[in-house]
Amino acid sequence: MRTVVERLHRLWSTGDLSLIPEVYSSDFVAHFPAGWEIKGHSGIREVIESARAAFSDWTETIEDIIIEDDKAVTRYVSTGVHTGDFRGQAPTGERIVVDEVSIFRFEEGLVKEQRCVFARRESRSAS
Repeated sequence: MRTVVERLHRLWSTGDLSLIPEVYSSDFVAHFPAGWEIKGHSGIREVIESARAAFSDWTETIEDIIIEDDKAVTRYVSTGVHTGDFRGQAPTGERIVVDEVSIFRFEEGLVKEQRCVFARRESRSAS
């Protein structure tokens, strides 16, 4: 599981979408605050493409991984410069820093479900 979780964060950091079937189950579902959900390979592909288009140099850095039974929890920091439109918000040119915690549930060696909470730190100039 550790290898798959590390591969998942590498996928988000590099945008290597060919890793999706090596990480996510085809019937994957992610739950985010405010009822936002992502479903399946096409859903995760769309969100990764959108995030990476909006935040150049998007990177996820793992701080902690805890594994127990069929679950893994990661605490990680996501960063990127806001250079493109994101969910209706025009680019600001600021570097964002987001503290995140995700609980991943595995089935047959792949991520079947994710529950994520996050808090955005104060933005700062990217220069």
